[in-house]
Amino acid sequence: MFTIIGGDGKEYGPVSTDQIRGWISAGRADLDTKARAVGSEEWRQLGDYAEFSSPDGAPPVLGVPVGFGEATASATAAPDSAGLGLRFGAALVDGVLKSLCWLPTGAAIWQAFASDIMAGQQPSPSQVMTVMNGAMMKSLPLLLVLAAVQGVLLARRGQSIGKILCGLRIVRLPGNVQAGLVHAFLLRGTTIWVIEQIPVLGGLFWLIDVCFIFGEERRCVHDYIASTRVVKA
Repeated sequence: MFTIIGGDGKEYGPVSTDQIRGWISAGRADLDTKARAVGSEEWRQLGDYAEFSSPDGAPPVLGVPVGFGEATASATAAPDSAGLGLRFGAALVDGVLKSLCWLPTGAAIWQAFASDIMAGQQPSPSQVMTVMNGAMMKSLPLLLVLAAVQGVLLARRGQSIGKILCGLRIVRLPGNVQAGLVHAFLLRGTTIWVIEQIPVLGGLFWLIDVCFIFGEERRCVHDYIASTRVVKA
């Protein structure tokens, strides 16, 4: 029997080994989840216990989809991959939120050049960049807050705001387990964003990345890099 700490930071248990294996199978826990054996005061990772470790290091999949605080016990297959429409919808929501954060910068640029543009004069790229570099500080706090919120949601739930609204979540392969901060946010998001900032190559990578979603597995390039897939929540 074990007590574990769920993704919401609350303690669940004591529960049986089979119950926890079911949570792992359903992606509601993984080998990094903190757990304490009954009669012990030491919190360890589930992977440190022989009951949950396996020769190849992958979590056992027993097909019992049990959620924290639930008592359902029925066989299940791997979660269904998300449809293209829902994935694009989630990406659109997240993109709109990011665009809203840039509004103060856009407003500052327009204010600086509005009179020239209305008079038919075209500001030079260097002038626009100079104003933009100064105006970016107006958007930076909003971008940092959005990144923090999205990072916490992805780390704890495998969901961005867009994916929550569209009923999707990110899981890590193999085993369809909880993706966590590294796979769902850093590898899947931050690393890809850095690549996309490379002139010319970044735009080409973005196009290829998007096109991969039409493949049989419905996984973009960033999913392969992070060993993740997007499924129905």
